[in-house]
Amino acid sequence: MKILVTGAQGQLGRDVVRVLGKNHNVLGLGRLELDITDLEQCQYRIEEFRPDAVIHCAAYTAVDKAETDEDQAYLINANGTRNIAVASERIGSKFCYISTDYVFDGNAASPYREYDNTNPMSIYGKSKRAGEILTQSLSSKYYIVRTSWVYGLYGNNFVKTMLELSKTRDQLHVVNDQVGSPTFTQDLAIFLGELVATDKYGIYHATNSGNCSWYDFAKAIFEEHGLTTVISPCTTEEFRRPAPRPQYSVLEQMSLRTNGFNELRHWREALIDFLQQQECLYEA
Repeated sequence: MKILVTGAQGQLGRDVVRVLGKNHNVLGLGRLELDITDLEQCQYRIEEFRPDAVIHCAAYTAVDKAETDEDQAYLINANGTRNIAVASERIGSKFCYISTDYVFDGNAASPYREYDNTNPMSIYGKSKRAGEILTQSLSSKYYIVRTSWVYGLYGNNFVKTMLELSKTRDQLHVVNDQVGSPTFTQDLAIFLGELVATDKYGIYHATNSGNCSWYDFAKAIFEEHGLTTVISPCTTEEFRRPAPRPQYSVLEQMSLRTNGFNELRHWREALIDFLQQQECLYEA
């Protein structure tokens, strides 16, 4: 199977290229190889490779910066997605758009299902929701995959930040009133490969199983890494950020089950695997 991956130098994109490249003919394009805001360039690169599926990982992900950089967020997450969707549709490629838990407002008391009404609160969330709408409007063979709290071996993320801070601080305060599901990019990449090999189009929620607060996640990181850094819980109000975060963004994975896919392993099991792989990566 021929698969084109946008955002190939990003945290998720690198793992998608690495994981799927073992069994498929994968072309990964980073921002230097493909400007997704240029429609003609998108059409040229996609027509040149003629992939069976396009996995669109490229995105504007600076959540806080987006609050004052609205045009750029929409240029990339909306217009860029439109361009890739149009170019994919033109040659009959399947189109897989990676979305986010931020399309929900976080006010729910139970996990969000795939077809629940969305209500994004931040510019980032609104721009990603715009990408979803354009995907549904312009592609006849689309998958929308929402995920959350992503971390991987490449790029910056919460796990790496916690481990780095532990080197210089004896005590840390971490938010305890935001709940979600941490997701290892390697596990997500494996699922994406399984998904685009099918014709089971639609909206999917794909995160590692289980859920926790950021405080619980930080505690698990230090426990599994054997660190003694003291972690204290704090509230979102005490740790104000420019962009609002969903307080509860657990994603129900009904579409995985009803379409015959296995749910991703538990987040703590995935975390242990990540920490072991990271250690091997540094030693190498």
